[in-house]
Amino acid sequence: MRYYFLIVGVLSVLYYLLLVCYSRRLTSTFAGFWLISGGVHLTLGCAPFSDPALRILKYAVIAAWIVFAVVEIVIFSRMVPQKKKRADQLIILGAQVRGRRITNSLKRRLDAALSYLETYPETQVIVSGGRGKGEDIPEAEAMAQYLIAKGVDSHRIIREDRSTSTRENFRFSRKFFDAENSVTGIVTNDFHICRAEMIARREGYRRIIRIPASSNPVFQLNYLVREFFAILAMLMRGHRE
Repeated sequence: MRYYFLIVGVLSVLYYLLLVCYSRRLTSTFAGFWLISGGVHLTLGCAPFSDPALRILKYAVIAAWIVFAVVEIVIFSRMVPQKKKRADQLIILGAQVRGRRITNSLKRRLDAALSYLETYPETQVIVSGGRGKGEDIPEAEAMAQYLIAKGVDSHRIIREDRSTSTRENFRFSRKFFDAENSVTGIVTNDFHICRAEMIARREGYRRIIRIPASSNPVFQLNYLVREFFAILAMLMRGHRE
């Protein structure tokens, strides 16, 4: 077990350094987890545990990996694109905008939506996202501008510019249509599509098409681990949110 903790600790720290070098930011999304995880694992690997304590740690680690694997299998099962069929409307979930500039994750979502909208010209699109810290305009406005610049008719676009979370994306967007009876396409990055669908169903959406966009491969592991904790927290809270 000591070697396990030391190896995982070193790999976690190295992955943190990769994220920092790639993003050129010390605090990119969830990256700090890897530094903390690395420190904890290295500490456990060097700590003078007795043999009985190491056995307890071993079983705890095995249990944690089983839970992690089960949740990740569910996440991966939702990442597979569904057979295309027409939705009455798409909801593109917002992501960070830097000033007025579309970020990589958001661009991937918009490009996935563009491909779908070209196939189904009657489908409307709701761009959903408010204005957060460091954003000069609401995410919805930045998304609308991008789609229009790519040739989408402005009359097909509905702006929902108040939401600050995935739950609010769905809660505030449903006022524009019948969420229970119409077919709604959800557009977000592949790692996020599972949790997004779970939240949408809690918000009353019944007929859903998943439209997963790609993700930055460097950050993919980071995002998948973050989603594990987010889904676990949501399941533990149940319907109290």
